[in-house]
Amino acid sequence: MNLTESWNGAPRFVRYADDCNIYARSQRAGERVKQSITGFLSRRLKLKVNEEKSAVARPVERKFLGFSFTAKGRKRRIASKAILRFKSKVRELTSRTKGISLEQMTKQLADYLRRWKGYFGFCQTPSVLVSLDQWLRRRLRAVIWKQWKRGTVRYRKLCARGIKRDLAAHAAGNPRGPWRVANSPAMNTAFPPTYFDSIGLPRLLTVA
Repeated sequence: MNLTESWNGAPRFVRYADDCNIYARSQRAGERVKQSITGFLSRRLKLKVNEEKSAVARPVERKFLGFSFTAKGRKRRIASKAILRFKSKVRELTSRTKGISLEQMTKQLADYLRRWKGYFGFCQTPSVLVSLDQWLRRRLRAVIWKQWKRGTVRYRKLCARGIKRDLAAHAAGNPRGPWRVANSPAMNTAFPPTYFDSIGLPRLLTVA
């Protein structure tokens, strides 16, 4: 990755392989730079510029290698499409139709999370990582709830996790779906973040 070190009124740029972003002071300056660079690449280097992927826009509206910027352009954030891909992959790995144990599921998920964190942990918006951690744990609680299947099993399992009988009975008789119940007091208490730490699930945000 190459990034110019000085501003001095000249555009800055960042490049990786054939993907490049150029940052100018204004929309008008950006249009000029785009026209100039496109002409240079096509005429001098005989390269074809992908017009569908090329545009002049504010940094917050564009993404680069899975990252974008916050509204004021001061912090590096994970692009929305990258977050959607993350959730899609987690849903795939935690699919309730796979018929595997929670331990097997956690192991596969942990491998993916470590790789993902190694790349996107570079972001400067920790609140996004906190939100994804919470979403992920809720997803796993929903999987657990679904695996228990029947109300009697759910009641017994919750009691075994230290939940009081009245709270366990209320949760076990809850007619709502797994996603809603996964955020209930009973399930949050039975499976706190420390539980998922204990079974080897890494957190996306590590608090010192």
